Amino acid sequence: MKSDKVCAIIVAAGQGKRMNKGYNKQYILLGEKPILVHTLETISGNNNIDYIILVVPQDEIDYCKKEIIEKYNIQKVLLVVAGGEERQHSVYAGIKNIDPNTGIILIHDGARPFTSNEIINRSIREAINYGAIVVAVPVKDTIKVVNKELEVVNTPNRETLWSIQTPQVFSSKIIKQAYDEGIAQNFRATDDAMMVEAMGHKVKIVLGSYENIKITTPEDIILAEQILLRGEV
Repeated sequence: MKSDKVCAIIVAAGQGKRMNKGYNKQYILLGEKPILVHTLETISGNNNIDYIILVVPQDEIDYCKKEIIEKYNIQKVLLVVAGGEERQHSVYAGIKNIDPNTGIILIHDGARPFTSNEIINRSIREAINYGAIVVAVPVKDTIKVVNKELEVVNTPNRETLWSIQTPQVFSSKIIKQAYDEGIAQNFRATDDAMMVEAMGHKVKIVLGSYENIKITTPEDIILAEQILLRGEV
């Protein structure tokens, strides 16, 4: 096996409260399979991914091993580890468990089942050359910045705005350093790239897809079912 391995950290530790289901949104059926299975099958099937670390809530580890990985014969999952209080703590739990020979770390949302091999491969190639990559798409709507009174204070140029997705792919050295420093300083970030940006490293955009949605609300399920059907035609 190559000395510089590529690890995919799949983060599925969120509770998905906006779904009002009473259980983790990643287990909602999409077609005939849980959302998380669709995500894992795509990542596992990619030839550039050497192994996967799946991050889930502590009390769901056994369930994931039996009802997701074993039941659906998901390959390449090396470890299932417990997540933390917030997403950044869950990602950090995955990073701390990587193989020492890992050169590239790809971080992806468990509830984002429609990424493609093309996006994954392009992101890995760019990360090898650039060190820090995020997948994104240009925003379609005009964005307003508002104050606490909901008064508009600024309208940014839409041409400079991108909607960030996952995967986000990094040199293992860069992302480990960013998370070590960020967690130690209790820095709060809404995505992995913010950790890297905080240490002064530039992050490059790779064009994603408008179908690469993160399933968060019941309305997203309706859209996801349509995307799935289009893919099966």
